[in-house]
Amino acid sequence: MTNPSHSPSLPEVSFYVLATHDQQQRQDFACKLIEKIYRSGHFPYVLTDSAEQAEQIDKALWTFRAGSFIPHQTYRGEIPAFTGTILIGDENIPEGWQKIVVNLSSLYPPTTAPTERILEILDNSEACKQAGRQRYRHYQQAQLAITTHKM
Repeated sequence: MTNPSHSPSLPEVSFYVLATHDQQQRQDFACKLIEKIYRSGHFPYVLTDSAEQAEQIDKALWTFRAGSFIPHQTYRGEIPAFTGTILIGDENIPEGWQKIVVNLSSLYPPTTAPTERILEILDNSEACKQAGRQRYRHYQQAQLAITTHKM
């Protein structure tokens, strides 16, 4: 469902709503989505609420699937030497990683260019759904095209 007033310079938002309350399953789904984005030739920024959450995703990307290799690192203000690296960190998204944002935080990612896609992953917990509804309204007010996928 596309918004006719949607401008091509505004990012598209996809919400993935999981049926589970389990944080591990949310993390696993995030890893699979990140892997799919990487295999399509893109290097997203994974937005987290904290350094601890960034470390959890960093570890999960090494272990979620045997034989899977996704170049990634936590972002601590240093741009990686290899540009084909997925970065994981807080709201200070560096230039070059703003095109696709996988939002695992309660923050609002940038809704202007160069951001092209925002991917939201919500679990079925009340706190996560409530925060997701607030971001959904925020994106609607910014006149972004929003798609929802119930998983």
